[in-house]
Amino acid sequence: MAPTARPTVAQPLSPHLQIYRWTWTMAMSVFHRITGTALYGGSALVAIWLVALASGPAAYAWVAWFFGSWVGLLVLFAYTWVLMHHMLGGLRHFVWDFGVGLERGERLWLSRGTLIGSVALTVAIWALALILR
Repeated sequence: MAPTARPTVAQPLSPHLQIYRWTWTMAMSVFHRITGTALYGGSALVAIWLVALASGPAAYAWVAWFFGSWVGLLVLFAYTWVLMHHMLGGLRHFVWDFGVGLERGERLWLSRGTLIGSVALTVAIWALALILR
């Protein structure tokens, strides 16, 4: 018996974004990608600092002034958070690569832990830096 032809209807191949419910895991995945991209800018800041250091006292004085200003400190604080968040997100993915933490509750705990941990580490690093200053 020959198969019957079905009418062709344009159907999406995968569910549309409007169908998905926003979850912690999705949000942390997006933040992980954003922070990975932001690390390029932070690496440029480190390179600018190193070039200024190698260029002499005048260049270094200007960069030190900028990073010591409230705008510079805000940029450095944000860069610290980006670095910590991306690191913890990478560790979360590393744990998942071993097949650990894939259950619903564990995924939620790891995702929230990434955000909470990155904020806590950033504040701890800056508190320690300001105390030792």
